[in-house]
Amino acid sequence: MTDDQTPSASRASFPADYGTRGGEADQLLAWADTEQRIGAAPNYWLTTVSAAGRPHARPIDGVWVDGTLCFGGSPATRWIRNLQENPAASVHLPSGDDVIILEGTAEFITDLEHPLALASSEASKTKYPQYYTGEDALAPQPFWSLRPKLVYAWSLTGFPNRATRWAFRDAAESD
Repeated sequence: MTDDQTPSASRASFPADYGTRGGEADQLLAWADTEQRIGAAPNYWLTTVSAAGRPHARPIDGVWVDGTLCFGGSPATRWIRNLQENPAASVHLPSGDDVIILEGTAEFITDLEHPLALASSEASKTKYPQYYTGEDALAPQPFWSLRPKLVYAWSLTGFPNRATRWAFRDAAESD
């Protein structure tokens, strides 16, 4: 991630009855460590919303490339149909004890010359080699990308201390 994409960090806010913050243990989490965990995650939980307002959560495979989560799937899936109607999405890592949540707007990338196309294809082949066999597997494919507007992270150990919210430069949403 380049310096102009580095998010600004602040304390994530919670209702007072979730616990008291403060003391030496209440330092913001480091973005570099959080970003490393995003990239290393084996998979992700994607939440979309149908046109009728019904939430839909599913595990997906994906790769973290240049500050963007890149992922794909069959156009017949409910989550892709939801993204086509409403691209707002929330993604979280599988752990409920060490939480990372990304929020943003997904974009369908069909331009195989897009700057993320080759990099995400190569990262996918490295992370998920079981999906790539034969000569057709070498060419980049259309994919979805989610460049987060907001990212939240915390650990249940010592919660709510260290709960951190990162806002990216174009983030207009709040907690």
